[in-house]
Amino acid sequence: MNNKRKELIVSAISNGTVIDHIPAENVYQVFKMLKLDKTSHQVYFGTNLESKKYGRKGIIKISDTYFQDEVINKIALVAPTATLIEIRDYEVYSKVSVSIPTSIEGIVKCFNPNCVTNKEEVTTKFEVLTDETGKLKLACHYCEKITNKNNMVFF
Repeated sequence: MNNKRKELIVSAISNGTVIDHIPAENVYQVFKMLKLDKTSHQVYFGTNLESKKYGRKGIIKISDTYFQDEVINKIALVAPTATLIEIRDYEVYSKVSVSIPTSIEGIVKCFNPNCVTNKEEVTTKFEVLTDETGKLKLACHYCEKITNKNNMVFF
């Protein structure tokens, strides 16, 4: 009989946020977007972890950090399957699946260099769309150019 342990134990965080169910290929994009390479808080992350629901997933745990709606919208654009779990005193305080907003303002740069938002101090504004293959795209409110997920640059 084989009794080998098959899971890796990662320390629990006392307070902070766990971002679970990140598509494995987007873990580094979420990490970079949240500037976790510059934080002084403890950060644990894993990618290509087994997931019964998604096949492969990523997870990020950030101590002593909680996110406002604007940041949650960024996470939803990059990782629409993500779940945010707030931890307080080692207990799950809240758990929510991110939802893709119908529009966003001021969090993504317009990819069109001639857009008014890149020439003047005008806040970017986009309608969030899904193409026929289910991929997210952003339509600029001002110049109407479409920015696909791979070209999104976050402020």
